[in-house]
Amino acid sequence: MLQPLLQQANFLALTLANPLFMAAEQGVIADHTQVEIWDSGVLVFTPLTAEPTSDIVLSSGIHGNETAPIELCNQLIRAILQQHLLLRQRVMFIFGNPMAMINGTRFVTENLNRLFNGEHANPNVLTNGERARAAKLESYMQQFFTATGRKRFHYDLHTAIRGSRHERFAVCPYRPGKPHLKQQIAFLSAAGIEAFLMHHEPTTTFSYASSANYQAEAFTVELGKVMPFGQNDLTRLAALRAMLMALLAETATPTPDFAADKQVLYRVCRSITKNFADFAFTFDKDLPNFTQFAQGEVLAHENGQAIVAEQEGEAIVFPNAQIPIGQRAALCVVADPGIPLA
Repeated sequence: MLQPLLQQANFLALTLANPLFMAAEQGVIADHTQVEIWDSGVLVFTPLTAEPTSDIVLSSGIHGNETAPIELCNQLIRAILQQHLLLRQRVMFIFGNPMAMINGTRFVTENLNRLFNGEHANPNVLTNGERARAAKLESYMQQFFTATGRKRFHYDLHTAIRGSRHERFAVCPYRPGKPHLKQQIAFLSAAGIEAFLMHHEPTTTFSYASSANYQAEAFTVELGKVMPFGQNDLTRLAALRAMLMALLAETATPTPDFAADKQVLYRVCRSITKNFADFAFTFDKDLPNFTQFAQGEVLAHENGQAIVAEQEGEAIVFPNAQIPIGQRAALCVVADPGIPLA
């Protein structure tokens, strides 16, 4: 697979043609960059002419129909392979769920982004393709984050099912006693990220697993709305592309100025869980993320009970009633400019 990759510089096409397995191979690009295929959708680059100070993971396609981040990452991979982007940092690209990418669906059997941090090994659930893939991706993350003394970053890139009052936003994993860094908030703001959600509890998402287990600066980054392959306007992600290229090509992490008055910060105040089969939201299915509600306003019904907004201005994010019983149906957030940052 390495020779076609070097010739065609299209890792996305190679992944879609070989969605279940690629044999491990490695080679060198013009004596300055090592390239390693670890598996289908897993590609690692290491600079040979500079000692990297950071290990960076750029994942996309954890949900197969979220195509804009996949296309963006494929552009970055092509730039590296064609020597338009010369690396100074080590980077692993992950296309998370190739079979779902082929199907054009969020997942095949089960939501991959609910299976990390060991959830894939839950003995009470039958295994499936997504659970096997989550186990592999966790092992690759462990293998990648082995060096000591380097900074670790993980940007898990997504697009949302519905529109949003903030087109691009980031979910910051729960880090008790360890505030998120102003430098990272400023970096993502310069990349076009408009708002930040500070999570309130451990989860089984990919970004939480890398943050909790490897102390990576990790974020789930939402980049607009779901669109099919070929229908994304990647010019809307130009700022993100520029900042990622700078992160990969520079000897030090880019450090834009932090402007507290320009940061839009939200605190996740609770999760709404679907507990009964009749769970249903009261609002339109196209209601944008971050729509605010008045205190006491009814958000959903289930089992004859109303679920209401508990605070004035409580906003809802990621509402999805079409999930299994016991899973999160939505996050509720409130604006909180006083969230501490380090």
